[in-house]
Amino acid sequence: MAVKKFEDLIVWQKAQDFSVLIYENFSDLKDYSFRDQITRASVSISNNIAEGFDRRTNTDFTRFLYIAISSNSEVRSMLYLSERLKYLKENQSEELVEKSNEISRMLFGLIQSMK
Repeated sequence: MAVKKFEDLIVWQKAQDFSVLIYENFSDLKDYSFRDQITRASVSISNNIAEGFDRRTNTDFTRFLYIAISSNSEVRSMLYLSERLKYLKENQSEELVEKSNEISRMLFGLIQSMK
């Protein structure tokens, strides 16, 4: 059965959940530019999945999925930095990095399934 709307994509749902976790973990951060950058990048993951899905061609969808992967990589890079800057504890950043890695695997898998 083909997916009819982006909301049914598990990877979109996980990206939304991931963004909520990013917001929760950085809501009290006083480094406003860091907080703004990581939250915007996290939102960009699910938004690009949605936007690409509604383009209705595999070529466009794939392009947007790669953009989602890039945004996810940006968040992951910032998570490593957040640990070094002591914005997050090691176990917090490790948990978020693993969720980010899972989303990347799912996005790459979705791209492969469309080839």
